[in-house]
Amino acid sequence: MKFIVDRAGTWAPSATRWLLGMLALGCAGHGAHASCGSAFCTVNSNWNLQGVAAEPGLRLDLRYEYINQGQPRAGKDKVAVGQIPGDHDEVKTINRNIIATLDYTFNDQWGVTATLPVSDRSHFHLDNDAGAPVPEQWNFSRVGDIRVLGRYQLRSENQQTHGLSFYGLNFGLKLPTGSREVVNAAGERAERTLQPGTGTTDLLLGAYYSRFLPNSNASWFVQGLWQSPLNSREDYRPGRRVSLDLGYRYEATDQLGLMMQFNALHRSRDSGLQAEPDDTGGRFLFVSPGISYAVTRSMQVYGFVQKPIYQHVNGVQLTAAWSAVVGVSTRF
Repeated sequence: MKFIVDRAGTWAPSATRWLLGMLALGCAGHGAHASCGSAFCTVNSNWNLQGVAAEPGLRLDLRYEYINQGQPRAGKDKVAVGQIPGDHDEVKTINRNIIATLDYTFNDQWGVTATLPVSDRSHFHLDNDAGAPVPEQWNFSRVGDIRVLGRYQLRSENQQTHGLSFYGLNFGLKLPTGSREVVNAAGERAERTLQPGTGTTDLLLGAYYSRFLPNSNASWFVQGLWQSPLNSREDYRPGRRVSLDLGYRYEATDQLGLMMQFNALHRSRDSGLQAEPDDTGGRFLFVSPGISYAVTRSMQVYGFVQKPIYQHVNGVQLTAAWSAVVGVSTRF
């Protein structure tokens, strides 16, 4: 499979399906799991796995995530609300995230991606500090932390098999743009793991590889990303994160793409006086089947359902039985 560009400078259908499909297939995962249940889905939809080598320019992706975290978990086991005593008993967090991603390709080798998340979050827990459980609730919509990720990419082609491969490096920062001062109707400030922003600047480093399978309508990719905070803010430092994504795509028709991902995440404990080290961090593995449909040569819609295969949390944390992602991507 080769890149095809028509005379008007737009992608021909086969290249469009691959380019836009790989967008849906392709984050470094945004997933964040904490005791209160604040989360982003780990489905990979970054541009840096598409092997953009034909046309420089701007691309936009908008995706919506729904994550209902209503199951308390201790280690690998499900537990009931309040089964393990604590300062507060987590009950439920519903995350409705909108993530806007702008990708600009300078040339065959260099590109940059900026990601802006907006979280609509509802959280409910029982505060036990007064001796009897006191219900507390937060409902808010806020902008989160912006991520800026550069990439350096190379390509190789096997002349005998016509196999086309791309491999590259990702590097960038997560910036402290999200709010850390969200309060509820009673004026109670939300715990730091619930806030839209961490207040820290994080270093992002990663690598990826993607390949077209010769004599087929399929491709696959693998990507790893390491994220580590460079500082702390107000006695809070989020844990380091390592994510690994493995994905496969099959072009069933000229417009329809079938996709499958496995998304792994390891998150270290948070630290600091405002952190909850006993109830943060863990190890997660998800399976994420998806589908995409090319509406036009430059636009597609896509969707994924993400199911946990393995979850092991530190302390007691809220987890979800499933998550959903729907999105639209376009090239200008």
